[in-house]
Amino acid sequence: MKKQILYFLLLAVCFTQCTPKMGDAAKDTAKDKVTGMTDNAFRSSVPAPGPAPKIEIGSYETFKLENGLNVIVVENHKLPRVSWQLSVDLPLIQEKENAGYVSIAGQLLNKGTKKRSKAEIDEAVDFIGATLNPGGAGIFGASLTKHKETLLDIMSDVLLNPVFPQDEFDKIKKQTLSGLASEKEDPNAIARNVSQILRYGKDHPYGEIETEETIKNVTLEKSKSFYNTYFKPNISYLVVVGDITKSEAEKLSKKYFGAWKASSNIPKQQFAKPQKPAGTTVDFVNKTGAVQSVINITYPIQMKPGAPDQIKARVMNTLLGGFFRSRLNANLREDKAYTYGSRSSLSADKEVGFFNANASVRNEVTDSSLIEFMYELNKVRTEKITDEELSLVKNVMAGNFARSLEQPQTIARFALNTFRNKLPKDYYATYLKKLSMVTADDVLAMAKKYVTPQNAHIVVVGNKADVADKLGRFATSGKVNFYDRFGNPVQDGGMEIPAGVTATKVIQDYLTAIGGTKAINSIKDLTTTMTADLGGNALEIMMQQKAPNMSVNTTSMQGMTMQAVVFDGNKGMTTARGQSMPMPEDKIADAKISNHMIPESVFEKYGVKTKLLGMESVNGKKAYAMEVSFPSGKKSTYYFDLESSLKVREVSIETEGGRTMTISADLDGYKAVNGVKFPHKQSVSGVMPVPLVMEVKEIKANTNLDDSIFKVK
Repeated sequence: MKKQILYFLLLAVCFTQCTPKMGDAAKDTAKDKVTGMTDNAFRSSVPAPGPAPKIEIGSYETFKLENGLNVIVVENHKLPRVSWQLSVDLPLIQEKENAGYVSIAGQLLNKGTKKRSKAEIDEAVDFIGATLNPGGAGIFGASLTKHKETLLDIMSDVLLNPVFPQDEFDKIKKQTLSGLASEKEDPNAIARNVSQILRYGKDHPYGEIETEETIKNVTLEKSKSFYNTYFKPNISYLVVVGDITKSEAEKLSKKYFGAWKASSNIPKQQFAKPQKPAGTTVDFVNKTGAVQSVINITYPIQMKPGAPDQIKARVMNTLLGGFFRSRLNANLREDKAYTYGSRSSLSADKEVGFFNANASVRNEVTDSSLIEFMYELNKVRTEKITDEELSLVKNVMAGNFARSLEQPQTIARFALNTFRNKLPKDYYATYLKKLSMVTADDVLAMAKKYVTPQNAHIVVVGNKADVADKLGRFATSGKVNFYDRFGNPVQDGGMEIPAGVTATKVIQDYLTAIGGTKAINSIKDLTTTMTADLGGNALEIMMQQKAPNMSVNTTSMQGMTMQAVVFDGNKGMTTARGQSMPMPEDKIADAKISNHMIPESVFEKYGVKTKLLGMESVNGKKAYAMEVSFPSGKKSTYYFDLESSLKVREVSIETEGGRTMTISADLDGYKAVNGVKFPHKQSVSGVMPVPLVMEVKEIKANTNLDDSIFKVK
C-alpha cells in the first residue's frame, strides 16, 4: 500500500515543480574600451584586491541605573532611527529533560501583557513601522526617532509585564514540535545535533539539544519560572544606537526600565570545560538510503571574544574555509567536484568556543573527501600562506566588516562586546588596522594552535552500507563509533543477527504476523481511504485494488480531484490538471509487484531479491534491516520489528522531475481487516518540507469492485 501512495506523492511533486528550461544566452564578445579585453576574458580574470576601506565607528558612553541595568549609548545622527537592544547576560543553564523552555519563554514575551493582547502589540508596532523581536536572552526594538517613546512604551511593557498566555504557549509548543519533525530525517540537522553533543558532552549546557520528547516535557510554569528567575536588570545590558543623545537615553531608560526590580539571588552553576578527544574519532550516524554523506570535523576550543588571537585566527580560518575561494572550497568543490560547498568556522565564546569544517559529499567519495579535508587541515598547519592569498583574505574580511556596519544590531553588538568583555574602547574602530598587521607567520601560528585534526570528532551522517566500512582508517583507534540521531551510542551501527535468521524467514514471519497466506489470498479487492493535513488543507487519498495487481489511486483536496493513477496490471496512466501521462516503462515492472495487496507475498514469484543487512533501532525498538532489490534494479530498505515481525519502515531513493529524494515511510497502527493486518498510520518524510502523516479513515475488503474502473484509456 505504501508504494502506491509514494508513487502518487512523487508525481505530485513532479507536476508542481517541473518548469521549462531557458535557452542559452548569446555570448557577448565585444571588447572593453579600457582594457581591450573581450567580455568573456574580462569576466574570467580575477580583479586585483583594492585597499581596505576606512571605517569609522561611533564611540560609546555608559551609565548604570539604580537597579543595576548597564546602559550603553552609541550616538549616530546620520539617520532618524534609534534601536534598543536589551540583553540578559544569562549564566550557563542546563535544561536537561526540559530542553526548550528557555527558547519558548523568549517567544512568549510579546504574546500578551497585563494591558495589551498579542494582536494589540502587533498592531501598535506595525502602526509606527517599528521592529520588535523578543528572544530567550532579551529583546530588540527599532523605530524612527519620532516614535521612540511609543516603541519604548510597548517594549518595556513586553519586557516587564508578560502574562504568558496558555493558548500562545500551546501554539508555540506545537510549532516547535512541527519544526523538530521536519528535521527528524534531515541529515544536516542530525549532523549538527550530534556534533554539538559530542563536541561539548551531554553534561554541558552547550551539549543539550531540543527533541520532541524534551519539548513535550516543557510546561508553561517552567518557562515562567525561567523568566522570573533570570530576567533581571542587574545582569542585563541596554544598548542604544542611533539618533539620540546620552542625556535623552538616560532619561528614557530611567522612565521605561527604572521600575524593573533587581535580584541578588540569581543561580549559577559551574560546569567542567569540554575537552578535545584524545585522538581522532570517526562518529557515524546511519541514514539509510542517503545519497550523500554530511561531514563535520569538529572540536571545542578555548578562545574568548576579543582575545589577542581572535583577529589572527579569523584570518587563518577565512583562508581555510571562510569564503568562496577558501582552500577547502577550492579543493573539494572546484578541483575535485565532490561537493557544492565546503566551509569551516572558528567561534569564540566566553565559556567555550568551537572549530568546525563541513561539507555534504556523494557517497562514493566520502572517504576521498576526508583525505582532502585532512590534507588541507594539515597543510594550513605546516605551510605559510602566500602573499597573494593573505592580501585577498584581508580584503575579503575588510569588506565583510564594512558591510556588517550597515545594521544597527552590529553596532549594538560591538558596543556590548567591548563593554562586557572589557575590551579597549577602540577595539572595533581599529579593527582594520589590526587586520592589516596580521602576517603569514601569525596565520601559521594560529593554525598550529587551533587546527588540530589529530584531536577531532569526524562526524559523518550517511548510508552505513555504502560508506561506514571505509572510514575506520581515519580514526586513531582504527574503528568507527556509531550513534543514533540523538547522539546515543549504538552497538556496531546495529545489532548482530541471531543465528538461523534469514531474509526469507523474516518475510515469512511478517506474512504470518499480518494474518497468514490463507487470509491474504482471501482478499479479492480492497478500498482504502486515507487523509492527511497538507498545510491546513485536508488531503484525501482513495486506493482501490483488485487481485491480482490492478489499482486506482485518486487524490482530492477540498472536494476537487487533483490526480488519479490507474494501473490495469500491465500498463498505467496518470491524469492530473486535465492532462494524462502514461506510466513510464521503467516503472511498470515494479508496479506489477507493488500493486499486489501484500507485495511481499509475491516477491519470490517475481524474482525480487532480499538481503538482510543487520539490525537497527527504529523508533527505539530493534528491527531487522533488509535490502529489497526489484527487477528494475531499484533498491529499497525494509525494516521489520524484532518482536512483532511487522514492517515498521520503508526507505527508498526516488527520482521524479529531475529531483532525487530519499523517502522514508514509518508504518504504525496495524489493525485487522478481513483477517489481515494493515497499517492505519503512515508518516512519510522526504517528499514535503515536513513529514506527511496519513491516517486511514476506512478499509473495506471484498466489495466486488468492477473491472471497468481499472481500465486504462
